[in-house]
Amino acid sequence: MTARVTAYFSIGMALNSQGSYEEVFEQLTDGLSWSSGWSQSWSSPTKSAIFQARSRLGHEPVRELFRRVARPLADADTPGSWLAGRRLVALDGTCLDLPDTPANAEHFGRPGSSRGEKSAFPQARLVALAECGTHAVFDAAIGPCRTSERELTHDLFDTLEPGMLLLADRGLYGFDMWTRAAATGADLLWRVKSTLS
Repeated sequence: MTARVTAYFSIGMALNSQGSYEEVFEQLTDGLSWSSGWSQSWSSPTKSAIFQARSRLGHEPVRELFRRVARPLADADTPGSWLAGRRLVALDGTCLDLPDTPANAEHFGRPGSSRGEKSAFPQARLVALAECGTHAVFDAAIGPCRTSERELTHDLFDTLEPGMLLLADRGLYGFDMWTRAAATGADLLWRVKSTLS
């Protein structure tokens, strides 16, 4: 598997997360054969070959591709995307279950459960900037589950720009965060705790 095909495969796995390696690869190669005018064809690799190809590729090319193409998508008529002439964007976080591998467990960690045990799966914390009307994610930061949303958020403020209205959860409010986000020229509308005076 070439690096280009492996990158396409990684995208395909994200778009069809319920599909098996074989199903995704079959869809991918049908598309690649069609785009070459049926002059090229691919035979299905083994699961081991796919795993090795993904390991060789690493995360850097996929991350760079995301940085190059991820952007807000709404035009002037897209419902739910604008308020008072400002592009509505939101900042929020979540945790994602990851494959149960020793490498994932070591890097991302396993959160504790209510019974004092560890979670069944390693988890990554994801914080993303998304356009409200289209739900297009145009910037994101991922880290170990023990990393706070506030810590990951610092890397996202550089994506904000004048003409955006940023909505955020009350857990993100703090003077340093507010100051940094406001310095981008974006307008801010954040929830705060009721005890804030």
